[in-house]
Amino acid sequence: MTTTPQQIDALLTVRSETERLEFKAAENNFHFEELVDYCVALANEGGGRVVLGVTDKIPRRVVGTKAFAVPERTVAGLHERLHLKVTFDEVAHPDGRVLVFHVPSRPVGQPVHYKGRYLMRAGEELVPMSADQLKRIMAEGEPSWLSQPAMIDCDDDKIVQLLDTQSYFDLLQLPYPVNRAGVLERFESEKLIVRDGVGWTITNLGGILFAKKLEQFDRLARKAPRVIVYEGTNKLKTKLDKPGSKGYAVGFQGLVEFINGLVPSNEVIEQALRREVKMFPEIAVRELVANALIHQDFTETGVSVMIEIYDDRMEITNPGKPFISPDRFIDEYQSRNERLADLMRRLGICEEKGSGIDKVVHWAEAYQLPAPDFRVGERRTSALLFAHIDFEAMDRSDRIRACYQHCCLRYVMNEKMTNQSLRERFKLKEDKVATVSQIIAATVEAGKIKAAAPAQTSTRYRNYVPFWA
Repeated sequence: MTTTPQQIDALLTVRSETERLEFKAAENNFHFEELVDYCVALANEGGGRVVLGVTDKIPRRVVGTKAFAVPERTVAGLHERLHLKVTFDEVAHPDGRVLVFHVPSRPVGQPVHYKGRYLMRAGEELVPMSADQLKRIMAEGEPSWLSQPAMIDCDDDKIVQLLDTQSYFDLLQLPYPVNRAGVLERFESEKLIVRDGVGWTITNLGGILFAKKLEQFDRLARKAPRVIVYEGTNKLKTKLDKPGSKGYAVGFQGLVEFINGLVPSNEVIEQALRREVKMFPEIAVRELVANALIHQDFTETGVSVMIEIYDDRMEITNPGKPFISPDRFIDEYQSRNERLADLMRRLGICEEKGSGIDKVVHWAEAYQLPAPDFRVGERRTSALLFAHIDFEAMDRSDRIRACYQHCCLRYVMNEKMTNQSLRERFKLKEDKVATVSQIIAATVEAGKIKAAAPAQTSTRYRNYVPFWA
């Protein structure tokens, strides 16, 4: 289908470039090698368009392009280098010539590269794909880890001996079937078990969720979550190191209660009454543990979800890098293990709608804690909850992170951050307006937030939104 001038006008209203859409003014020329790189990145993201002759900044406008006077030769060169059938539209727009290259998606299981460079989009930049992302693409079309066998040649008796079938029906608030055949039929429909001749195969999904004892499954024993308590603020002295033993669905509530039982309490006085308050919000702990279990990369070997408790923080770590930037955890959601996430949601263990991190940030603010921190390593992703410290003791990075997360939280609630709302987040008095303005200015400088209405001159009443809004 040929792109029309009216469709170009519609593209001018797009709020921002995406992984599948790239604008370039290219008024006089555009380097062919750069076009190749963008085609590589778009193909790896599932396909998209490169639009030349349109500015990439808002307000976007058509300026016309003289690049690639013979587009047929250009797409032939792209096919020679990338073996992709890139097509083009040459649009005679009233404001100038617009050239649109349509880039198809890469083949299933085959990342596209040029001169050994596997590229992808990251915001407005092209960056090399990580080893984790390349591995995920190359595994496309193969059976997922969750569908692979955890134990084969099981008869009916062995299924109910190894799997806690009662918990499945209890968590879904369903009556337990009157006979074993009804139980097995339900588990088969959920792909927790698979018929194999005259017997059954328990899938990794069935074992990891409902195993009575994970150690009874050779492939799953090392996937048990591990809780470690240290003395002090480093790893030098371990007070407790306890791995879980049950499947995630069967043991989740007990795991969360066990962790919360280890978290220190602080004594507070309210209206002359003393009460104990946990150092970390229980809801935040629950959400982060659920996230770590669901979003882990099960193909990573020799590692598991870890919950490490120090005197001043808790670190919850899962194997694998996230699919999205940690800056977008609060407003975006992409599950690594969709079948597992769906079942955990229906079992009431998590919410498959991306609101978990919202809750974590909200309760950290309610408890007047430093903002949670999300860190990505070579093979793992960590979420850190910090114990309370006074505002004066927070360093620059603590304050910028809190400002950014507060701004994101307000935005997803369809509100905007102001000096006043940030003061309330830090529980600061009105005479700290200047201090809060400095924090906001530092967060703007760091590129994390921006003014919602730049024309507003008063910093006290200016509204702010996240950088990606």
